[in-house]
Amino acid sequence: MSAAPTTFRVALVGCGRISANHVEAIAKIHGLTLTAVCDTDPARARALGERTGVPWYADYAKMLAEAPIDVVTVATPSGLHPEHGILAARAGKHVISEKPMAISLEGADALMRACDEAGVRLFVVKQNRLNATIQLLRRAVEKGRFGRLYMGNATVRWARPQEYYDQAPWRGTWGLDGGAFMNQASHYVDLMQWMMGPVRSVMAKTATMARKIEAEDTGAAIVTFDSGAIGVMEVTMLTYPKNLEGSFTLLGEKGTVRIGGTAVNRIEHWEFAEYDDDDRLVEAANTAPRSVYGFGHEPYYRNVLRVLRGEAAAETDGPAGRKSLELILGIYESARTGREVTLPIR
Repeated sequence: MSAAPTTFRVALVGCGRISANHVEAIAKIHGLTLTAVCDTDPARARALGERTGVPWYADYAKMLAEAPIDVVTVATPSGLHPEHGILAARAGKHVISEKPMAISLEGADALMRACDEAGVRLFVVKQNRLNATIQLLRRAVEKGRFGRLYMGNATVRWARPQEYYDQAPWRGTWGLDGGAFMNQASHYVDLMQWMMGPVRSVMAKTATMARKIEAEDTGAAIVTFDSGAIGVMEVTMLTYPKNLEGSFTLLGEKGTVRIGGTAVNRIEHWEFAEYDDDDRLVEAANTAPRSVYGFGHEPYYRNVLRVLRGEAAAETDGPAGRKSLELILGIYESARTGREVTLPIR
């Protein structure tokens, strides 16, 4: 029986805004090598290919057929993630999908089914889970340090000017992107359901107040969990004049934690009824990222490598990615109908 491979060749499809984070993370990890890039805009594909010294393509099918690839990272518009992931899976490649994995449950299910049928792994990028601050909080939850959870709060007060949406025709559209909840705040929706457990129902309001887009630039949601805990989410892309806050707060009978900064990167309050050695790690966990993307892509890829080597479980696989997508779709359904929406929604 031959040994499992220990090194993997990664191709990237989609050379836009987030691609630099993927390229930088892959370059830092011994065992992963970037071998090709692709974008429908030849100039953009060529620029990234020349900068990284790898072949570039404007034809995705050609890249899948020609380039030496074990894993494909899909960083195209959200509505295209299932299509591009399915093509990679059918070509026998493992799939890493940027968030969200799809903009419909049908798309998410089709992508998971294709990966299962092809016998390849599916990873969904939720890099904020890998922030040192969030890892500390997760351990506190798993250790039961909070006791009963009462309330969670996720706040995303960021700035996306009209110029941001005008840079690409798919941004802010229902067909390929969604709005503030589906795109920018999807990591925070994920954190809430990951920390607080299964969702029972959601009530939401959304609005398009200032940006010329189809989807929402602002919204709020109240989430009820199976445990009886309540979560509140506040999201806007209209903060003046720049990104102000990306925070998560968790309140329980024996503990209170608030993680703030612009990308849940700084622990601002950490208090529990009983001491734990993790309490000494709080200050060291804080970071100052250059952007709201944080530093999570590198540890995310390290987890991918360990999974492919058979050494670890996936931090976020298809079913995990689907959970946060379902909550986002529940938020949109509630905002559309004005009613409380019970999950699962189908």
